[in-house]
Amino acid sequence: MITGTGISKTFRQRGGVLGAREVPALRDVDFAVERGGAVSFIGESGSGKTTLGRIIAGLETHDAGEIVIDGVPMSSLSHRRRQPYFRRVQLIHQDPYSALNPTRTVHQALEAPLALRARQTGRPRSWIDSRAQELLSMVGIDPGYVLPRYPHQLSGGMRQRVVIARALTMDPEVLVADEAVSMIDVSLRLGILALLKDLRERVGVGVLFITHDIATARYIGDDGELYVLYRGQVVERGATEKIIADPVHPYTQSLLSAIPVLHGLERPGAERVVPKEPRGESQGEGRTGGCLFVPRCPFSTERCERETPVLGRDGGPDQETEQEHACFHPRRRSVIPVGVGE
Repeated sequence: MITGTGISKTFRQRGGVLGAREVPALRDVDFAVERGGAVSFIGESGSGKTTLGRIIAGLETHDAGEIVIDGVPMSSLSHRRRQPYFRRVQLIHQDPYSALNPTRTVHQALEAPLALRARQTGRPRSWIDSRAQELLSMVGIDPGYVLPRYPHQLSGGMRQRVVIARALTMDPEVLVADEAVSMIDVSLRLGILALLKDLRERVGVGVLFITHDIATARYIGDDGELYVLYRGQVVERGATEKIIADPVHPYTQSLLSAIPVLHGLERPGAERVVPKEPRGESQGEGRTGGCLFVPRCPFSTERCERETPVLGRDGGPDQETEQEHACFHPRRRSVIPVGVGE
């Protein structure tokens, strides 16, 4: 099991016309991913999703908070001693075209991590080739065809399956899938999503899915948890199906309201929420209190300007909600498209 408590990260930019400035990427984020479970993080570009994924995979440092892997706090270990723990978390890159070295065959790409795994587990050299074939078969491609080929000789979907197979070489407990299907042809996306879902059930690997596409998050983790990020802060958290069916935070509602409507088959939700203005890079900067969504929220009040909401289940006309939210005025709204006959 992997947990995070109070994870915060601020990037410091230097130079430029405006001089140095600080850009908060994550603000006190808590999460938990169990082996075989599914957790999805959704939000607009710039919400901090990718930064969080890189921190969980050990590729980025954080300024505050604690990552705990199998009960061991990472802050208590040196960089060298952390590495075996972070190998239990493997990142599936967004771009399968740049994730693989173009000068190495698939066999060479899998051989290096498998050789390390063989040394760790005391397995013979002969195990490496058999395991490579087993992993490629597991992700749905023919080892005999793929192993001798270079990445440019494979389709986008096959490359992404190779990237997933490489991630599995270390027998991870959790896969961090960062927009894992965004750069793949639409006709191939469902196959990759089905593969990730199958690995959860067959291998018992947990999946932390990072996306801006709510439909894919729902497919991967319909039985898992959904976290909604806005400017690095979790504004709503709970069971995936519950949040999609009954969102209570205006930002979540605005994301769901943007889902395309299948005209002739569906009609828009009766209470769609549209932000007052598009998201700007400088919105929320310099704020020492208040809700970060205030500049865009159509339901904000003076209290929202003064006080900072924290995750909880209380408040609003609905009294208590099943999911946690960071809003002073939570209210269920029918925002997702519904069938014409419903």
